[in-house]
Amino acid sequence: MNERACTAEQLRMAPGDPFQADFNMGLARPLSRSVRLNGFATCLRLEEVYWKILERIAAANRCTVNAVLSHVDREVHLRHGGVKNFSGLVRVICVVYVLGGGAKP
Repeated sequence: MNERACTAEQLRMAPGDPFQADFNMGLARPLSRSVRLNGFATCLRLEEVYWKILERIAAANRCTVNAVLSHVDREVHLRHGGVKNFSGLVRVICVVYVLGGGAKP
């Protein structure tokens, strides 16, 4: 495969360049939080940006982040028998939410 390299000027011209001068690297910092998933206490480690998206999802649904995560946990168990990487699933759900809808591969 022959890939064409992008120059720094091309990347700077792209809309939404994440490496702009005022980019908040703190959003990439992982944070561990104690959460309750359907009554069970556990710890979930996500980058700060994903916690912020979860807060938006919770606000849009007039519930708590714990309620959103409990719903995700319950649904993945009912529909798919569980998931090995719950934090990875939560990240994907956050990205799908930001992109504006369900992901259909």
